[in-house]
Amino acid sequence: MSVTTRIVNPIPNEWDDAAAAQATTTLQQVVFASHLLGGNRALANFGGGNTSAKGATVDHVGREISSIWVKGSGSDLATMSDRDFTPLRLEEVLPLFERDEMSDEEMVAHLARCQIDPAAPRSSIETLLHAFIPAAHVHHTHPDAINVLACSADGRELIHECFGDAAAWVEYIRPGFTLAKQVGAAVRENPELGLVVLGKHGLVVWGDTAREAYERTVAICNQAADFVNARAAGAVRFGGPGTGGRLDADQRRATLQAILPTLRGAVSSQTAKILLTDLSESACEFVDSAQAGSLTGIGAACPDHLVHTKRLPLWVPYDPAADDLHVLRRRIVEGAARYREEYRAYFEQHAAAGDMMADPDARVVLIQNVGLVAVAPTLKNARISRDLYHRAIEVMAGAGAVSQFVSLTAAESFAIEYWPLELYKLSLAPKPGELQGKVALVTGAAGGIGHAILRTLAAAGAAVVGFDIDADGAAQAVAEFGDLGVAVSGDVTDESAVGDAYAAAVAAFGGVDIVVSNAGIASSAPVSETTLAEWNRNQSVLSTGYFLVAREAFRMLEAQGIGGSIVFVASKNSLVAGPNASAYSTAKAAELHLARCLAAEGGAASIRVNTVNPDAVLQGSRIWDSSWRTERAEAYGIDPEQLEEHYRKRTVLGVNVTPEDIASAVLHFASTARSGKSTGNLLNVDGGVPAAFPR
Repeated sequence: MSVTTRIVNPIPNEWDDAAAAQATTTLQQVVFASHLLGGNRALANFGGGNTSAKGATVDHVGREISSIWVKGSGSDLATMSDRDFTPLRLEEVLPLFERDEMSDEEMVAHLARCQIDPAAPRSSIETLLHAFIPAAHVHHTHPDAINVLACSADGRELIHECFGDAAAWVEYIRPGFTLAKQVGAAVRENPELGLVVLGKHGLVVWGDTAREAYERTVAICNQAADFVNARAAGAVRFGGPGTGGRLDADQRRATLQAILPTLRGAVSSQTAKILLTDLSESACEFVDSAQAGSLTGIGAACPDHLVHTKRLPLWVPYDPAADDLHVLRRRIVEGAARYREEYRAYFEQHAAAGDMMADPDARVVLIQNVGLVAVAPTLKNARISRDLYHRAIEVMAGAGAVSQFVSLTAAESFAIEYWPLELYKLSLAPKPGELQGKVALVTGAAGGIGHAILRTLAAAGAAVVGFDIDADGAAQAVAEFGDLGVAVSGDVTDESAVGDAYAAAVAAFGGVDIVVSNAGIASSAPVSETTLAEWNRNQSVLSTGYFLVAREAFRMLEAQGIGGSIVFVASKNSLVAGPNASAYSTAKAAELHLARCLAAEGGAASIRVNTVNPDAVLQGSRIWDSSWRTERAEAYGIDPEQLEEHYRKRTVLGVNVTPEDIASAVLHFASTARSGKSTGNLLNVDGGVPAAFPR
């Protein structure tokens, strides 16, 4: 672990004249500069910071008016477009500077009436800060280099030492009218001022052009970086390595693999969570350090972090030289429970009437001498939590090297975390799917039914793992889901391969909640012509394979301790005797009874086991594209081309069954909302075959 690396890295100036020349309007210019700022997370957090531009525009009746475009609430500088900026009538905003006070509610209502386009997003919380600064372009960011100083115990003195009279310091206050007026007054009263530093918050810079504001932001950050690096020369980050055994990368990964299901269950007290592991150099340096345990109890490095990281991470002590995995698992469970208790106490101490407590589970987990784990209901939000905590790591490293890291008080943190204007951003997120945070493992993923199940579960919000003996087919089946889909190749009759499939789910998402056993084969022959090999093949895949997948599912779900759903995709043949299919039908009957046995066994652990019985799903089926179609047609004395019509006519409803029909039935059993009190059940999806009616 390096302990003498540069504390703060410089920011490259990425302004490109040729690219900037394509931005011909004032709005396009501020969009271009915003992308540069947001593209470097050491400058601007995800969703954090805001930019603005002032200029002339034409309103809906053709009048040229003075306006300001401000970043809309909830957008991200790195990806925002013209539509993410809110245009306002500047002449209706500027008079507010003369007021002595203004509530948040009054401010929001007034700014809404100032919008030139009523369909534009709500303007940033810090719109007035931008408006009150008499400059064409204003950039507010949260750079590491500045927040190292802004989050230092003697931040005001350090900023003055670094920038002299060119900088104004504003003590921390929650964004809104008062902060905007303080910043506006500082800039208006001192024409020589070049920047404003907001204590424990960030940086405000301005310029006559987008380029000037951007390049001044970069230059100021690099001046701060040089100052910090010179002042901290020879300093040891985080007090150097802590005590305890050292793990190499493979040992860290193996440790996480062994404890992630326990951790996932421990931090999913209210909703299912996705876990994202981080064994990067900076994360490992921090969790291995002497000061990590104390630093994690101080607070966030920026107000913008709070919604995604909470005020504090969950710190789990672990010495690999003295503690075994059993001890670590126990500490995780106990630590997660204690974290929830402390969060509830924090909420109760500071909450006002009408406040509703958020999910009390940790969003960032730091395991001493192992690594960082980000926690969220979605993979995207887990990434945000991880990335924001990396910014905190860098700020803590710098502040500790030049001074002492400080953060918002608990009351200040609560005022941001439960601020209606901050919570409004969260309300803009898409409505969660019914399986959000869940992880589903589907065997037989490459076939028509398997692919349809993956699509249906993913559409409901689940992350999915497609397991199939056909590696290319599995990869194709999950390709459309991007990083929310993982493909694993293997044979369900191979214990090791089954274990590898679950290990892949743990590595990618932290665990598994839904297991769909769908792998299948089929054969048809009179019993006198059925070979022992064919009999054993059916039993191996359709009975033993389902046992192996279910056994590993039980191990995983019991480790997580939050229940789960196992769905067997069997067959109408599990209930109905038919000619020339003894090997297949017997194995399917074994599947059905295995599911019933598992349902009886899993109830105490809230593990539900149910069965879907398809029949005659010819579309997209690999089984029906094999000799099975010809063999079944021969059994019924018809041509293979007549088989689909034959099956349709024998159903009560007179319909054919599709892979999507089976997937809908699987979703029913996978969803706690739909079937949370159902186990040991079967659902026939066969169009109505009277012989298969359960009795």
